[in-house]
Amino acid sequence: MNRDTATILALTTLWTLVVAAVGALVLWQFRRRSLRTAMIVAALVPMAAALAAVLQSVRAMFISAHDSWVVLWTLAFSALLGVGLSVLIGHWVTAGSRDVGRRLRQLGTSYDAPAEASTGTVPAELAALTDELEQTRMKLAASHERERTLEDSRRELVAFMSHDLRTPLAGLRAVSEGLEDGVIDDVPGALRQMRATVDRMTGLVEDLFELSRLSSAPAPRRRMAVSLRELADDVVGENSEHARSKAVRLSVATPADDRLAVQGDPDELTRAVTNLVDNAIRHTKPEETVTVSVDRSAGGGVSLAVTDACGGIPAEDLERVFDVGWRGDAGRTPAHGGAGLGLAIARGIVESHHGTIAVSNVPGGCSFRIDLPAERPAADPPAAQP
Repeated sequence: MNRDTATILALTTLWTLVVAAVGALVLWQFRRRSLRTAMIVAALVPMAAALAAVLQSVRAMFISAHDSWVVLWTLAFSALLGVGLSVLIGHWVTAGSRDVGRRLRQLGTSYDAPAEASTGTVPAELAALTDELEQTRMKLAASHERERTLEDSRRELVAFMSHDLRTPLAGLRAVSEGLEDGVIDDVPGALRQMRATVDRMTGLVEDLFELSRLSSAPAPRRRMAVSLRELADDVVGENSEHARSKAVRLSVATPADDRLAVQGDPDELTRAVTNLVDNAIRHTKPEETVTVSVDRSAGGGVSLAVTDACGGIPAEDLERVFDVGWRGDAGRTPAHGGAGLGLAIARGIVESHHGTIAVSNVPGGCSFRIDLPAERPAADPPAAQP
């Protein structure tokens, strides 16, 4: 390497370092400005370094004026192209960043979809982040809607419970004052009435405890093989007198060659089916039939359906049937003063057994269907070691 070449390399390196230092200082000054400005500065600094190095080389090599202007104009147009591309890319990045910021701010105040849709010119990384934020917004919106629905259910339950407790308490107070004043002649009858009222209130409190237990500890307390065919027969037999008192026919339809066994707590499953049958009897018209059917489902599980003749449930209420405290219209208010917890308890029990419960309208009434996984066969004992 001769002396002139070494000199040119040294001067080029020096000017490059000087321009780089100046560019770093400018970037530091603009560190809190828009990203677009930083990108323009970042594009101009290499161009300025190249321009300084070329000017120094032109002077050192005594290149003709014509050739010098050609080189300088080439660098100038290259710098303009670099600035233009930097502005364009900066605009894309800035627009995407502003969209991300707007979505982040909106997450804290609203769960509605953004009024302005994202453009398709943002970089892939910002587009992916925007999609993640949109997914998060949708999840938060769904969670907020569930929370609002649950809060509405709680308010309805408090209102219903206040009414259901106030009425029997007022009756108890009236009867007790009558006994105290000696204006009631049929004292045994009054005592029987008070006991019946206390029994209804006790049942109401037990339903609340059961619902609270299912919400806090959904796992069944014990598990064993339970035949839903035998369980359905038992529930129908236990509720036959109740059905006769309402002039309602109660029938059961089960296969004779299949136990239809599931794993679960027999007492809890019996309570769930009993709640469904009791609900069906209370809302079925006289001289109509409530049918309990059990069969093997298509997926190998077991399904139990309770079909009544209540006349059907409005479509807008089908999704709320299992909500805590739901009663629909006044015609579905339990005659015995319950708080409308039976179906909510049934749902909690079924879900604790990894099953599903649903309701649908059928001609003349509705059908409540429980689907439970089939009983898993016990594992084979380990082979004896030789």
